[in-house]
Formats: sequence, structure tokens, C-alpha cells
Amino acid sequence: MYKAFFGLTSNPFNLSPDPSFLYKSPFHEEALANLIYGVTSRKGFIMLTGEVGTGKTTLLECLRDYLAAHHTPFGFIFNSRLTPEQFFEMVAYDFDLPCDRTSKTEVLFALNNLLLERANRNLTTALIVDEAQSLSWDVLEEIRMLGNLENRRGKMIQIILAGQPELDKKLEEPNFRQLRQRIGLRCRLRPFSTMESGEYIASRLARAGMREQTVFSPEIVNEIHKRTQGIPRLINLVSDNLLLTAFAMGNKKATLSMLDEVSRDMQLDWPGSSRRFAEELEPQIVATA
Repeated sequence: MYKAFFGLTSNPFNLSPDPSFLYKSPFHEEALANLIYGVTSRKGFIMLTGEVGTGKTTLLECLRDYLAAHHTPFGFIFNSRLTPEQFFEMVAYDFDLPCDRTSKTEVLFALNNLLLERANRNLTTALIVDEAQSLSWDVLEEIRMLGNLENRRGKMIQIILAGQPELDKKLEEPNFRQLRQRIGLRCRLRPFSTMESGEYIASRLARAGMREQTVFSPEIVNEIHKRTQGIPRLINLVSDNLLLTAFAMGNKKATLSMLDEVSRDMQLDWPGSSRRFAEELEPQIVATA
């Protein structure tokens, strides 16, 4: 709606995990490099964790692009609310295994044959599991058993478990100690710093056609960072709403009053937010009295 008004060619703050819009903060760049290294060096189990909205799914999309470009077959489990039977059925479909996909035994035989054939040619295969913190004990145990498939060159399937910090806590439970000990590489994402938040906003606007962003002043960028606490998904939501508000008001620059309005509408909560909005309401209350 506001693209022509700001001279943009696409929506800079789309929530879809588009790898072309990836801003590689030092932590994100390191995490992606570790994911690729973990797969190519056959570490077996690789774990990626981060708070909601910190960019895990976008990194997984980048990893998928890398694997596809290097002709590495991979499965992608995006629904973690699965029974073991459903898990194996999804694995069979993703790898296009020639078997009865409703039979765990046949799926395992077909998968083992695929992995052996590729391992004999010194090739690897990957399985990516998103939202792994919600996996049941039974499914996690099946995944652990898949990690036992190996030959002299190493693990025949590289398994990436991605999830929220609850995944770390889950694996600390005694029942999961065997799986925890098999994690060969761990990657953690954290929210952006103030500087990274500004670079992130400028980077996304540049990719959308605004080479030098002029919409958000340094003061506004600092406030966006503070109110979103550096979470990329929230930065996208706030920035998108700010552009829409500025467009509706015919203004090419975002203001603090616009940000306050967006913050209230989104019910953002950050340190000092209650006090700030209470101070804004106080004169109105006095005048009414």
C-alpha cells in the first residue's frame, strides 16, 4: 500500500522468512556458518536455539537454499505435533522413499538404503526439524535412534534441531541425556544490539529499494530497538506499521507520536512503557477532573 509513496519496490518488513532479506549480524552469520559446517563435516546432531522472532526459520531457509544448491537431499519437518508414525511418514515423503510410507519398518529400510548409497559415494544427507521444543519424548527418541546410523566416515544423516530456549531445558531432563550427549554443535541466536537494529532496518529498506533510509531518525531507531528489545520479528511489525501510519498521514518521516500510537495498538511492553503512557494520560485526567 505504501510502496509507491516511499519509492520502494517491495515490502521491506514482510514477516515471511525470505533469505534474500537476511541481515547477517555477527551472531546470525556465525550461526549460519556453523550450521553449514556442521552438516558438511558430518557432526551428526546440530542444535539451533533462540527466542521467538530472532530469525531461526530464516536461517533454516538459508540452510535449505545452501543444501539445494549443493544437491544435498534433505527432509524438513515443520510440524512438531507428530506421533512417531506421522514423523516417519513425513520423512518418507520428504525423501521420496520407495516404500509403504505408513510402515515404520519399510521407511527405515528404505531410508537406510538411501543413506548407505549416498555415504558410499562420500555424500551426506540432512534432516531439519523446526520447533523441536514441542516434540514428544517418543519422537525425539526416534530421532536419536536415526542418529545412530553411521559408517567409518561418520554419521550418515545430519540432523538439525531448531527450537526456542525451552529445547535446551528439555534436553536437560534425565530422559534426554543420551540425545543431549550426541549434540555435536550448538548455535544460539540472541536479539540485536541497538546498532544492529539500526543496520537491520537500513538493510531491509535498501533491499526494498531505499538505498539510504530517510524515514527513521536515529532517535526513532533507538526507540524501536528499546520497545522491541531487539527482536527482529517485532522490529518488522513496528517498522511496517510505522510506514503505514506515516503514509496515511502523508508524512515521509516517522515521528515519536506515530511510534507511540503503533506501540499502543500493538500492546508492546518494554521497561518503562507503563510509566511513559501513564505520564501521557495524566494531563488528560487532570483536565477532565
